[in-house]
Amino acid sequence: MKILATTLGETFGDLLSMTLNFGYSISLMITMVFFLFFLFLQIRANTFNSTIYWFVIIGTTTVGTEISDYLDRTLGLGYAIGSSFLFIGLISTLIIWYRKEKEIVVFPVFSKRAEIFYWIAILFSNSLGTAFGDFLSDNMGLSYINGAFVTASIIIIVVILNYFTKNNHLLLFWIAFIFTRPFGATFGDLLTKKIAKGSLDLGKLLQQL
Repeated sequence: MKILATTLGETFGDLLSMTLNFGYSISLMITMVFFLFFLFLQIRANTFNSTIYWFVIIGTTTVGTEISDYLDRTLGLGYAIGSSFLFIGLISTLIIWYRKEKEIVVFPVFSKRAEIFYWIAILFSNSLGTAFGDFLSDNMGLSYINGAFVTASIIIIVVILNYFTKNNHLLLFWIAFIFTRPFGATFGDLLTKKIAKGSLDLGKLLQQL
């Protein structure tokens, strides 16, 4: 579900910024409104609602795409520096979360304050995952399919460690959460980017249709 949500977020973000040519700044504002609307509903809810929850997840993946692209392309920071800033943001969020709550629990989450930290960390995770996926393809020169293989391999390793070792499961959760994002992103790029880059260019095809 998370991988499908990230692929949807990547393709929808690129639809706004590239196919519809809104640019990264306007696309970021549009997706941020979408995200904040469903986040407001999620925070207000006193019981778990799977529909709202997954709309917030999709919101974080879409906003994450635009945040990463805005840092890397509009501000010109590049993927390496952009990833570094997002990584620092994620680590800082987790540190503050731990200091305020005395623990980091991702399930179940009962405290409203803990839930806010939860969503901030997820937003940073998805933004970082997007930047890392673009770093693999643009800076390291990997094709989108090879980038997907790299991130899928990391996820498989995390799954093996989770089920067959006693490693820190919270750490494994965040590693998996981060790397499902570039896997979904590279798969989304495989569908929508230019054929010259090893993609299927379905975004352009749909635009012509």
